[in-house]
Amino acid sequence: MDAKISDVINDPVFGEYGRLIFPVDSGFYGGETLGELRLTWYNNISPDKTVEITNYMREHAEAGEMIFYDIYTDEEKRSDPEKEDTGLFYFKGSPGEKFAVCNAGGGFAYVGAMQDSFPHALELSRKGYNAFALIYRPGAQTACEDLARAISFIFAHAEELEVSTECYSLWGGSAGARMAAWVGSYGPGAFGEDMFPQAGAVIMQYTGLSDYTQNDPPTYVCVGENDGIANWRTMQRRLDAMSKSGIDTEFHKYPGLGHGFGIGIGTVAEGWIDDAAAFWEKQDKGA
Repeated sequence: MDAKISDVINDPVFGEYGRLIFPVDSGFYGGETLGELRLTWYNNISPDKTVEITNYMREHAEAGEMIFYDIYTDEEKRSDPEKEDTGLFYFKGSPGEKFAVCNAGGGFAYVGAMQDSFPHALELSRKGYNAFALIYRPGAQTACEDLARAISFIFAHAEELEVSTECYSLWGGSAGARMAAWVGSYGPGAFGEDMFPQAGAVIMQYTGLSDYTQNDPPTYVCVGENDGIANWRTMQRRLDAMSKSGIDTEFHKYPGLGHGFGIGIGTVAEGWIDDAAAFWEKQDKGA
């Protein structure tokens, strides 16, 4: 916990992608050490989990495993330098298992991965799923384009990555939940990529999105009752409307919780990720 965040970012084992582990714009996080990490708009950050994730990454990188993949070519990044700040962190599960893409929030201003996508991806990998955490360009349109590209990349490299492309899922919190919902609704083809099969499930946390389509994927939602950014009633109304359209949904709200609780360690929401994974698995089995 006493390790400096700057030392993690600059650790040679991570190479050029070390700077993407924490927000590129340092104005959105505070604290000098891993134990002191603070992220704008986030609550219930677990210092133990921050250290665990950092050590997981370091150990796998030291072992020579690929834990990070560029989603854009060098030519694309030269043409648009902002694409330098993108990529997929890979938390590998069982070979041949289906995959999830986890999208952190940050108000489309930054990517709060250490609380809102890395923990999710790590837990999913421990369940055997192949999980990716996307680092994307801030901005609703560019973020969705990056998610669409990430899906395209995974499909194109499925054999190398040892993933199944059947019934993949899109996860997200806050702004990341909007990305998951929009790309889940309209598909990667609506954001500049080829058309691919629709996600088998969308897992959303704490975002006040109200729009949906009649063809949305099955959707799981969780939110805190005291969330001052994403009102739980707005989220429940959306899911109720989706359910009436025949879309499989599941909704959970947690008393006393505010915005950005992540996987909910030490809170009343702890364990929600097990329910969400079961919801996803149900879609794969056609139940």
